[in-house]
Amino acid sequence: MKRYTSITRSNRRHGFTLTEVLLVLAILGVIAAMVIPNLIGQQKVALVRQTKVNISGFEQIAKQYAVAHDGDFPTDVNQMLNPGQGADGKPMAAFAEKLPKDAWNQPLNYQYPNSKSNVDKPAIWSSGPNKQNEDGGGDDINNWSE
Repeated sequence: MKRYTSITRSNRRHGFTLTEVLLVLAILGVIAAMVIPNLIGQQKVALVRQTKVNISGFEQIAKQYAVAHDGDFPTDVNQMLNPGQGADGKPMAAFAEKLPKDAWNQPLNYQYPNSKSNVDKPAIWSSGPNKQNEDGGGDDINNWSE
């Protein structure tokens, strides 16, 4: 009887060649180069939008204070946290537990009377992405201009 010895395909080791691995890495690199710049730009837009929402919320807190104080806005931000006594002499509840911050976790700037515009409402602004207070100019985000 004759014995046949042969290597079958199932005994061979299967894997990827170096060329195939490099090709996949090159494709992933091209995709990443196209996607990452778009994501970074969207993050900045989202942070600016969030800051505008926070400024609007801060403005609403100031308006609530004004309603409770015969239309007078607070001249100091601490008045919203500790509004004093009501007409009946009892302590008033705070209008906010803490004051809102911008998307970069910096405190918002507040000014009343408003010297930034001709509107009778507080001027509220963020120092913006560079975290430098430019008095509402530069990259600052404010509630009196678009």
